[in-house]
Amino acid sequence: MSNALPVADIAQVRRYVRELIRRHPRGLAAALGLHALAAGAGLVAPRLLGDLVQGISQGIAATTVDRVVAAIAAFVVVQAVLVRFAHLASARLGERVLAELREEFVDRVLALPLATVERAGTGDLLTRTSRDVAALSRTVRFAGPETLIAALTVLLILGALLLTGPLLALPSLLAVPVLWAGTRWYLRRAPQGYLRENAAYSDITDGISETVEGARTTEALRQAARRRARGDADIRRSYAAERYTLHLRTVFWPVAEFGYLVPMVATLLIGGWFHLKGWASLGQVTAATLYAQQLTDPIERLLGWLDEFQVGGASLARLLGVAAEPDERTRASGTPDERTAARGSAGGDGRLAAHDVRYAYRPGHDVLHGVTLEPRPGERLAMVGPSGAGKSTLGRLLAGVHAPNAGTVTVDGRPLAGMPLAELRTHVALVSQEHHVFIGTLADNVAMVRPDADPERVRAALAAVDALDWALALPDGLDTQVGAGGHPLTPAQAQQLALARLVLADPHTLVLDEATSLIDPRAARALERSLAAVLQGRTVIAIAHRLFSAHDADRVAVVADGRITELGSHDELVAAGGSYAALWRSWHG
Repeated sequence: MSNALPVADIAQVRRYVRELIRRHPRGLAAALGLHALAAGAGLVAPRLLGDLVQGISQGIAATTVDRVVAAIAAFVVVQAVLVRFAHLASARLGERVLAELREEFVDRVLALPLATVERAGTGDLLTRTSRDVAALSRTVRFAGPETLIAALTVLLILGALLLTGPLLALPSLLAVPVLWAGTRWYLRRAPQGYLRENAAYSDITDGISETVEGARTTEALRQAARRRARGDADIRRSYAAERYTLHLRTVFWPVAEFGYLVPMVATLLIGGWFHLKGWASLGQVTAATLYAQQLTDPIERLLGWLDEFQVGGASLARLLGVAAEPDERTRASGTPDERTAARGSAGGDGRLAAHDVRYAYRPGHDVLHGVTLEPRPGERLAMVGPSGAGKSTLGRLLAGVHAPNAGTVTVDGRPLAGMPLAELRTHVALVSQEHHVFIGTLADNVAMVRPDADPERVRAALAAVDALDWALALPDGLDTQVGAGGHPLTPAQAQQLALARLVLADPHTLVLDEATSLIDPRAARALERSLAAVLQGRTVIAIAHRLFSAHDADRVAVVADGRITELGSHDELVAAGGSYAALWRSWHG
């Protein structure tokens, strides 16, 4: 997808993994230490068994055999106990790391600019927050610890092989070329393959969510066949991507299976020949063969989790890539010195202004063409015009959601672009026809914009938008649980809740993007009157869906084809006899 969120590169992923390791030195050292002790205890039994075979061939006493067998049993028990605590330590470490990964990802997602989320679509973000997090969870919980354990075990077994007899360690080296060639072939292809697979799954999710959300529109416009064709194409791409990664596994796994069986077979055959030549004792050959057999399990785990690492690495790259998405608002016009000078010369009355603003969602296709608009502090300005004229786009620029491609949008002379969001929202805020009720109490839903607000301020905000009466009438009043699974709210109540948040946030300028268009006209009328009374002295820019909103405004800006064609009061525009007057006569008649 051309608008998909970016993906972190290999260097960024490796830096992040190193950072995670540096954060947990004690937990990592404890897990590795316990696994090293467990692996060491497991290496004693083959050596004792080799000595036992050698002793039996030389006729040692039965009591000695009993002691050796008892020692082998004791070390097996010790190993089992150590393995239990080692896995417990690994699991705790994995859960701590996974918790950090999830918390950091949530922080990155919440910090995404609204424009970025809208451009990328919900499918890509939803896939990253669900499928990629789940895949990374398995990698962190199991693949990471198991790989470290397996690598440590291999090193210890190879050390034991060398101590048993350097010559007997040579047959195990025959597996190195096989495993090296197979693994290198796989790693050259797997990362990009899994990234394509995840991206294809994002396309499917995005297409399905769009179809479901726009089902009525799809049906009304008879676009069902086209949407099905889009879905079929997405599924075909996903199938091809998954088939490619399956092909990689079907080639790599047989090579790996052959590779990790080579050490045991080669040690047994070559070790037997060494024994016949008198270069190794029977006990050494026995111990070396058992060690070679022990290599099979950790090598198999190493190669087995290697595939999981490719999946987890691709998922981690996608999760880290969310933070790499630049905020388009940083494209502020002018140099830093110019912006500093603008701040120094500006007043402090909360004056919002757009000068010669141009904006395009796609390069070369401007939506706004040199728009200049200066709302007066404290006035109510309505923007009207046909659908697609650019009203919502201009409103989002005035609210600081988007940055202009050319021109400037300023508040008190300071460009909104590049202004920290926390500061920006103390100046201007956007409320659209889309609203959300979060899981929690009604009071929490209002106070989320100011967590330190006391109950009286929350009640005052609800009262300001005529919502206090119905809020108090809920089963538990303001403590009623709302949101998914909680007490249902009507669309009008949910919108009043969103507006109450704005009252509590207390910005000096509000941009209302058809905020009441989905509410019953009578409810919308009452809500706008209530809101107007509360916002006395504040600047309100209302993108009007119904003309009564424009009638009540101090001034009306008519937007057509990305330009402001008329600007004045309702009476002035009606008297002028232009497009607004024609629209008013048609609506009023």
